Amino acid sequence: MLQIRWHGHSCWEISNDKTLVTDPHDGKSIGIPAPNVTGDIILVSHNHYDHNSVKSVEKEGSKIILDGRKRTIDNVEIRGIDSYHDEAGGAKRGNNIMFKFTIDGIKFCHLGDLGHEIDSETVEKIGEVDVLFVPIGGTFTVDDKQAWNVIKAIKPKIVIPMHYKIGGLSLSISGIDGFLEQNNYKVIPVGNEIEIDKEDLPDEPEVWTFTL
Repeated sequence: MLQIRWHGHSCWEISNDKTLVTDPHDGKSIGIPAPNVTGDIILVSHNHYDHNSVKSVEKEGSKIILDGRKRTIDNVEIRGIDSYHDEAGGAKRGNNIMFKFTIDGIKFCHLGDLGHEIDSETVEKIGEVDVLFVPIGGTFTVDDKQAWNVIKAIKPKIVIPMHYKIGGLSLSISGIDGFLEQNNYKVIPVGNEIEIDKEDLPDEPEVWTFTL
């Protein structure tokens, strides 16, 4: 059984006997609590302060992944797909890695700070996805409408929105309401964490909303 827990913004903890952490922030720099987790594997989609605070979540022996090279660590298959942090081929905000990783047979994809919609070639590179972590707040990433276009292209079983305005967050980005207004999927509010098993994956796509 896997546990998914949100630490705010784009920072997620996916754990069984090992713990994978995505895009750690330090909390205080963006006005929300710091992550209270340490990762065996830490994925960093790009080198911006609200996504690369490795020191906030590392411990002795942490494997820190800063590139998209294909690898397997502790039975977790990981690979990156190159993308950009803006709609100008990275000219404004640089590059971004979308990480695809498989744990206990569940295929996850974390889009980092994706700043543009994706073409069919990229969709093919990403492949099948069970759980998609997608930024929706606009300004620095895709906005809610663009996010839905990305979701419809990738066709995950579970959509988990991230990188949107929540209480205390000091970044000027949009909240979740506009995203949910465009939604046709079943919405499951799951609180701060949820357990998931491959057998539990839904037949029809769902949106899971988390709270801190």
